[in-house]
Amino acid sequence: MSVRQDFTGEFIGTFILVFFGCGSVATTVLFSAHMGLFQVAMVWGLGVTLAIYATRHLSCAHLNPAVSLAMVVARRMSARRLPAYLSAQFAGAFVAAAVLYLLFSPSIAQFELLHGITRGSAESTTTAMMFGEFFPNPGAGAAAAVSMPLAFLAEAIGTFALVFLIFSLTEGCNLGRPDDALAPLFIGMSVTLIISILAPLTQAGLNPARDLSPRLFSMLAGWGTAALPDRSLGFLVVYVLGPIAGGCAAALVFSRLVEPLMNGKALPDCLCKDENR
Repeated sequence: MSVRQDFTGEFIGTFILVFFGCGSVATTVLFSAHMGLFQVAMVWGLGVTLAIYATRHLSCAHLNPAVSLAMVVARRMSARRLPAYLSAQFAGAFVAAAVLYLLFSPSIAQFELLHGITRGSAESTTTAMMFGEFFPNPGAGAAAAVSMPLAFLAEAIGTFALVFLIFSLTEGCNLGRPDDALAPLFIGMSVTLIISILAPLTQAGLNPARDLSPRLFSMLAGWGTAALPDRSLGFLVVYVLGPIAGGCAAALVFSRLVEPLMNGKALPDCLCKDENR
């Protein structure tokens, strides 16, 4: 598979994922378009599903640096393909954030005016959360108490669950997996479930590109340091290192423990991990 195909697939897929996912957050914040966490989580899940269907013939449709790194750790993908995957994922997420801002910029300005919000102030996290993520979730209310270590743990556990399920749903030696045509739907459902549980704590990033690129765009668009959840580099620990740690841990657990057990029960000619190298 060429570098151009890899880059194009990951760029388009990540753009779709972030456009629909962050778009659902934006319309909820600005217009109360979605009632309740589950509706937003469903849009994210559908966005992931459609993004995979749209691009998996071009790339492997990882759409997430944590997933790509996990695939390398599990030896399902060569490390030499990482630069194209990672650069495309971060670029696609950044462009998606820019397009969303182009669409909603007048509405954001009107929302800020009506609510007396000065962009860049501490109160502007209400609108900055449409792009980057915060812990605790600004919309979760007073009940959410989340320290940085807890936020890191939540992102790591959520990404561990996501990557483990991706491996399980796509592993040829797992005879209980769904048909390949349905795997993207089940992966999207997995995202919906994880967001439904973790979003009150951290907004459930699970994806360094989904967080870092839109956050960077929001900083450039006037939010500045208000786009940082703790006014420091804690967001890198929580939303970049957390998902990477969780994804790589899932890759090791699956490839070293679960996959060998599956191989012992699978048919001799089942398709395993070499197809994406």
